[in-house]
Amino acid sequence: MAIRERLSGNEAIATAMKQINPDVVAAFPITPSTEVPQYFSTFVADGAVDTEFVAVESEHSALSACVGASAAGGRTMTATSANGLALMWEVLYIASSLRLPIILACVNRTLSGPLNIHNDHSDSMGARDSGWIQIYSENNQEAYDNMLMASRIAEHPDVLLPVMVCQDGFITSHAIENIDLVEDSKVKDFVGEYVPDMYLLNKENPIAVGPLDHFTHCFEHKRQQAEAMKIAKKVILQVSEEFSRLTGRNYSLFEEYMTQDAEVVTVVLNSTAGTAKYVVDQLRAQGKKVGLIKPRVFRPFPVDELATALSRFKAVAVMDKAESFNAAGGPLYTDITSALYSKGVFGPKLVNYIYGLGGRDVKADDIEFVYNQLLEITGTGKVDSVFNYLGVRE
Repeated sequence: MAIRERLSGNEAIATAMKQINPDVVAAFPITPSTEVPQYFSTFVADGAVDTEFVAVESEHSALSACVGASAAGGRTMTATSANGLALMWEVLYIASSLRLPIILACVNRTLSGPLNIHNDHSDSMGARDSGWIQIYSENNQEAYDNMLMASRIAEHPDVLLPVMVCQDGFITSHAIENIDLVEDSKVKDFVGEYVPDMYLLNKENPIAVGPLDHFTHCFEHKRQQAEAMKIAKKVILQVSEEFSRLTGRNYSLFEEYMTQDAEVVTVVLNSTAGTAKYVVDQLRAQGKKVGLIKPRVFRPFPVDELATALSRFKAVAVMDKAESFNAAGGPLYTDITSALYSKGVFGPKLVNYIYGLGGRDVKADDIEFVYNQLLEITGTGKVDSVFNYLGVRE
């Protein structure tokens, strides 16, 4: 029997952490992720978990402590946002290269400067090539569910990679929504015990962690990371299927909404998908064949699956809440165009919209404008501008 609750996204993440009961949580406060360790530290103080909570002096130290704890054989978690994630930069690569299954709750916020505490995806998108699995969450329920699945994915013996669970700062992190929680005992059974094969404190099988890795072996180790990321896609689907049997909530690599007969779709991450679904419903009522694709898993990138799905549509707008500053499109757009090209899919007309930077509001009217532009493209067959900004004062 599910437990019906009303929680913010940050509370939902902290509650999932409490139910998992990790060995170590190390964290440093930064808006809007501060509430995650704050709530969790209360669980520690109240004796609701056995976790060793490490209050450190910076985000770099937080992830460094997580690396040490994970290498020692502990199930380890942290949370951060924006510049906090940037301060972890060096250690992000170390965690993934050492194949440590650390879980990080990333509450998406604009990466300064200029100083801005509001939401966009520049922080996690900046870390997209650091070797971390990235899973995105439309709402509080998804943030909670993704957090429960993250440990299973990260700790799988064929994966052993850190996982970043992302949600939109303030929009979902601080907004209270109805949520269905899984019973504590079922979470414990689902997640299971973490029993690593190799760890520093195993005196029967001593190992070295983080030694100098010359050109004689470094390339091979990076190749192993890449292979683990490929395998992770299959593991994510397996864990999602098991989670579906437990809860009835179905997750895949991406969600399709009203796409069965759609001619045009938008592709959008995280909370904006909720607004887009509302617009899709409104336009469907007017007889317009529109739909939505919401990627859930960004790393590993579902090349084959997205290419197959997008090949059915006449026009596609990829919406990025981050700027790559490459003069060629946002990070989601460039990955999607690469996927389509590599799979020989040349049918859909593709356009890119950069939106919402620095927390700029994205309203239903803005999304409707994008759909109307796509419908115009299908009528004329002409794309006037591939690379666009939405809602900016030019």
